[in-house]
Amino acid sequence: MDIMKLAEQAGDATAVSRVFGEPVTRDGVTVIPVAKISGGGGGGSGSGKRQGGEHPDTGEGAGGGFGLRAAPAGVFVIKDGEVRWQPALDVNRIVLGGQIVGIVLLLTVRAVTRLLTRRRGRR
Repeated sequence: MDIMKLAEQAGDATAVSRVFGEPVTRDGVTVIPVAKISGGGGGGSGSGKRQGGEHPDTGEGAGGGFGLRAAPAGVFVIKDGEVRWQPALDVNRIVLGGQIVGIVLLLTVRAVTRLLTRRRGRR
């Protein structure tokens, strides 16, 4: 694959049209969806010749690579000439946060219980 073609496709993939979706208008309210886009790239090249051995190879090379991630960020709501930002709710992140808080709470209760048990045993 041609490196320049890969770079062009990467640029197309991260265009503004991918971040801001098509506006939707109903009953005088316009909603514009917004996404968080992040990407990464790669590269490569080569040439040259391997020296030695019975069958010296002429060198060549290539490369490539590109990754893209998109996640909903929220929407802009336009009503009566006023624009309001409404963030997207990431339920997975909320659940993970709740689990972490629960684990920390359980470990804290266990440590306090052990400490109190040891103090009572010394009396």
